[in-house]
Amino acid sequence: MLKRNVLDKGFINVIDKLGSDLTVVNSARVSFGKRKEVFDDKDRKLVDYLAKHKHWSPFRHLMVQFHVKAPEFVMRQWYKHVVGIETTSSSSTKDHAWNEISGRYVPVTDFYEPGAWRKQSENNKQASEGLIDEQRSAATIFEIAMKQAIESYEKLLELGVAKEQARMILPLNQYSEVYWTASFQAIMNFIELRDEDTAQWEIREYAKAMKELMLEIYPETTSVWFEAIGK
Repeated sequence: MLKRNVLDKGFINVIDKLGSDLTVVNSARVSFGKRKEVFDDKDRKLVDYLAKHKHWSPFRHLMVQFHVKAPEFVMRQWYKHVVGIETTSSSSTKDHAWNEISGRYVPVTDFYEPGAWRKQSENNKQASEGLIDEQRSAATIFEIAMKQAIESYEKLLELGVAKEQARMILPLNQYSEVYWTASFQAIMNFIELRDEDTAQWEIREYAKAMKELMLEIYPETTSVWFEAIGK
């Protein structure tokens, strides 16, 4: 099983995959009734052409199933940008599936703790840059708040309060887990959007890890894709 650990307690596991580097080019060439058994330079040129000219359908024949553990605030960003097509419709053309662990059934036990506290960017309202000076003070405030939130959550559960209600007091750094099955195109869309300078650091760490995994799963197709788009 391919796996990358991310942040302090997170990870990305590859559960399953469909297709190989030849899948894309054979899907594209089926129009001419052709099929190849060995990937070569002609195939690299074809993948490059398909990516540069946005011929997406051949890339959707490659599918990967991931098991992801990430903080809830990362999951919220991920779900918004997870695919190249709209994520909430019931259209038969959607090329991903997303199933998430539920705090209604399973008690929340893991929380993300930042290794450093970043400063608010002066030029970008949604971004950070550099580190604050008072690292210890910020860490202390965080520790006190987390201790109170976790203890309160556990006390509510001890009183018999339903998990679906008790979880309401927990912060967004709680870890969640999902199974995400997506096409190659959808995965590349996520990486392109989240492995860039303005993305939040935490989700960018997941995008970088996923890029490494994709280079192992589909080495030729992935490397040619990023060369074609200039990343």
